[in-house]
Amino acid sequence: MSIDPRSYTYPDNILRDRTILITGSSDGIGKALALHAASLGAQIILHGRSVQKLEKIYDAIEDIDGAPRPSIAVMDLESANAESYTTLAQSLETEFGRLDGLVLNASILGERYSIEQYDAVLWQKVMHVNVTSVFAMTQVFLPLLQKSEDPSVIFTSSGVGRTGKAFWGAYAASKFATEGLSQVLADEHRHSKLRSNCINPGATRTNMRLAAYPAEDRDLLKRPEDILAPYVFLLGPDSKGVTGESFDAQ
Repeated sequence: MSIDPRSYTYPDNILRDRTILITGSSDGIGKALALHAASLGAQIILHGRSVQKLEKIYDAIEDIDGAPRPSIAVMDLESANAESYTTLAQSLETEFGRLDGLVLNASILGERYSIEQYDAVLWQKVMHVNVTSVFAMTQVFLPLLQKSEDPSVIFTSSGVGRTGKAFWGAYAASKFATEGLSQVLADEHRHSKLRSNCINPGATRTNMRLAAYPAEDRDLLKRPEDILAPYVFLLGPDSKGVTGESFDAQ
């Protein structure tokens, strides 16, 4: 691949006529990506658990000149069941007929404990939100993705999902699982149009980063708006044929 996604440049209509669902789009990287992708012409489906936060992003997209009107999908991934996912998929099929992009951005940190100290209930919660819900979203939206001429799934990884580090516990384990899920999906669809890749955002000025490193100087970190080029690359037409990869956004 000759393109470096980190320095990828693109026209301002690169995502026009593409319908993209972004989980965890009420804050941080998900919010920044939703706003930017909408400005590039994408029809955005905003997912999160806070109606109030999602409505603010909705209004912000409405203020972008030429951006398609977004949709809102409210769902708490911690408590969602199989019926919740199926109902959402059916609703989006009725409204849009297909899905061109699925960005699985939502996740939780858990706690920075040793394996010896890690609470089993918290471990299960982190794995459920970061892995099981990601699997469920992927599975239920595959039929809609397969109706697209150029479908792309983006999973969210981490540096600690490639090399395990002390005290990262369930979060690290969940990101290793995410990398594996993306690779399995890519291999299963290697002869189809669907592509599946991971992005590791790196150290970014988000609330999750603050929770993990409370003493860190946030002003030294890149903003979510600064690391979006790899996402646009993988969601757009220039990444056709790129699948089963894991990219660093920084």
